[in-house]
Amino acid sequence: MKAERLPDTMKAIAITRPGGPEVLRLVKRPVPQPGKGEVLIRVAAAGVNYPDVLQREGRYPPPKGAPEEPGLEVAGTVVALGPGAFRWKVGDEVCALVTGGGYAEYCVAAAACCLPVPKGLSMIEAAAMPETFFTVWTNVFERGGLKKGRTFLVHGGAGGIGTTAIQMARALGARVFTTAGSEENCRFCEELGAERAVNYRNEDFEEVLREILGKAGVDAILDIIGGDYVQKHIRLAARDGRIVNINYMHGSKVELDLMPVMLKRLWLTGSTLRIRPVAEKGAIAMSLESVIWPLVEKGEIRPVIDSVFPLAEAARAHEKVCGPHRGKIVLRID
Repeated sequence: MKAERLPDTMKAIAITRPGGPEVLRLVKRPVPQPGKGEVLIRVAAAGVNYPDVLQREGRYPPPKGAPEEPGLEVAGTVVALGPGAFRWKVGDEVCALVTGGGYAEYCVAAAACCLPVPKGLSMIEAAAMPETFFTVWTNVFERGGLKKGRTFLVHGGAGGIGTTAIQMARALGARVFTTAGSEENCRFCEELGAERAVNYRNEDFEEVLREILGKAGVDAILDIIGGDYVQKHIRLAARDGRIVNINYMHGSKVELDLMPVMLKRLWLTGSTLRIRPVAEKGAIAMSLESVIWPLVEKGEIRPVIDSVFPLAEAARAHEKVCGPHRGKIVLRID
């Protein structure tokens, strides 16, 4: 396909200063140019994630060389290729994990971090996938070692990470448990595939799961909470169980009894995604396309969309992601 003529400037969302949603502003920016191994995407939709909120607040600066504008995942059409950009051609529809700049009409992505838009999905749905799907795959199945027939616990089951983790783990044959903040969200999580969703406002998940699993415990735990949950996870984990931390909503500094770690041979680990080398993220993309994309196209796994906002209303999208919601919030780029 012949390359389209690109404009010199584009609309994008900028963080004018650290602060609340009101610091997000629609601005004009030069259209970026793809470098070696990169593609330029005309963005149709961009996912909104909690790390974007942390960046807006000044608590999660972009890595060196990344765009200053927020946005970690996009879906759209390839419109230009940098030197050595393998596989893709102009006109391909892709979704991509990016290090920043997704809240814009055009965005550069590493070719290795792009995936084809799954058959049967809209651009809105595709834009909601990369950040959470990459995160869940590498932390639950690679670092967490979750396999068919084993047990899995994820907190915040109604959120973006939670809805993705529940569906992926269930589709691959695991027994899934989760927590949520209301009875409605608990039932929603169970409809997605959780065997039992615990309302953390009036139940203790450790006690509930101990009643269900007895001394067997949980094989893999994805922890986004930290704080007082860390000791609970150590007590609840199965022998040779794995606990993976990807956030610390209740704090990262805790006093622990680590004796069970030794006695049960536990794995305590964690990771971040944004700063990892392109080669590592590309390997995750290959695994997703091989294992998960066929399940998405069969309808066994679907991104859950809470709401969609125009690009100019990014501030409203940030307000939404910080409040009650189910699944993902997405920006539509007209």
